[in-house]
Amino acid sequence: MVAEVAHENTGSAAYPGRFRAAPKRNARLAFPLKVLGRVREPDPALMDRLGRRMFARDELGAELARAMGRRKGDPERVTMAQFHRALEHGIDGVPDAPAALRRFFAVVDEVPEWVDFELLEHGARALRRMNRVASDVLLQLSLIGGYRFGGPADLLVETGGLTGSTAMRRLGETQKWALATHQPGAMRRDGEGFKLTVHVRAMHALMNDRFERNGRWDTGRWGLPINQSDQAATLALFFCILLIGARLLGWIVPPKEAHAIMHLGRYVGWLMGVDEDWLFDTEREQTAFMYHVILAQGDVTPAGAALSGSLVEGMRTLRYGRFNKARSTYTRLRLLSMLRYFLRKEGMRDLELPITPVWAIPGVVARNLLESGLVARIRAGRRLLERVNGRFAEREMNRRFGAAKPAIGALPN
Repeated sequence: MVAEVAHENTGSAAYPGRFRAAPKRNARLAFPLKVLGRVREPDPALMDRLGRRMFARDELGAELARAMGRRKGDPERVTMAQFHRALEHGIDGVPDAPAALRRFFAVVDEVPEWVDFELLEHGARALRRMNRVASDVLLQLSLIGGYRFGGPADLLVETGGLTGSTAMRRLGETQKWALATHQPGAMRRDGEGFKLTVHVRAMHALMNDRFERNGRWDTGRWGLPINQSDQAATLALFFCILLIGARLLGWIVPPKEAHAIMHLGRYVGWLMGVDEDWLFDTEREQTAFMYHVILAQGDVTPAGAALSGSLVEGMRTLRYGRFNKARSTYTRLRLLSMLRYFLRKEGMRDLELPITPVWAIPGVVARNLLESGLVARIRAGRRLLERVNGRFAEREMNRRFGAAKPAIGALPN
């Protein structure tokens, strides 16, 4: 289902102010995707949809959020307890469930005909094997690289989600969700990946509803706080751009594995409420889409530098145990080196980050070529990579959370 376009507080403009606000800069940044996506010229119809859907929300999630905001005692009010019970036990486990809750779970519980669970498992195994390189790409290219454009970055600053002392914890929450979708059976109805993805959808809907109503968000400039265009772009960052970045770091991704990973991303996006016409099964389609997404963006804002700086400096706070100071300092310097490789000097300047040599890249590429080109070619090697990368993921969670429970952000009241 394609979301309807909302026009509240947008005046008569078809697009928000940030739409295509830095055309020359963004055409330059998007050029590699134009080549990879085999795009000859920008598609005017797609550009129009990208601009208009910056005013479009996940309407199913929005209905749920409005029902959660009803007054106490209203029979159509959805409580957090009801939502979590339906998520854990199914909607039939909620006596006299409000209509909005029933409609929400009627959609997310119905598996689309195109979903192939065997293919999902194949994609999940591939991602588990490449967890170390995926962790690098998601942080450096997908997250920090995405802060070069205003809008979503500014919303994160407004919410306090990735600034100050919360930076590492919020990053860990994002990684926990991503890791959950990669586990065996995770996207089945009782799997953790399914539940956390639906949880995040509700969290986004509540956050969108809050900022649409509280007067703190400039909808005319940015579009809706969490809109369809930005959600589709974020999905691409976590799957298609992940594959591109992994290859840039020397990881060999066979075509069948890439297809399986894209299929997993398509189902994740469907559960998240991304418009169905922006869910892709092939890299080329989603790469071409991302080329247009970057063309549609505005320029960098101070929020990008604030968020990037928090994450880079947050590396000093990781818990390494022995030689903690030296190891956390090394991790920060490694991050800056790899960012320089992905974002080039222009990107580092945009985000006000120190420009460093790319000294970390040769070792990373050599390791990834060895693991993906040799170890992963045999069954025992693939199992070894899953075990090794699983332990790596556990250590990363411990460094970010310590003794605290690594939970996804709580749903706001």
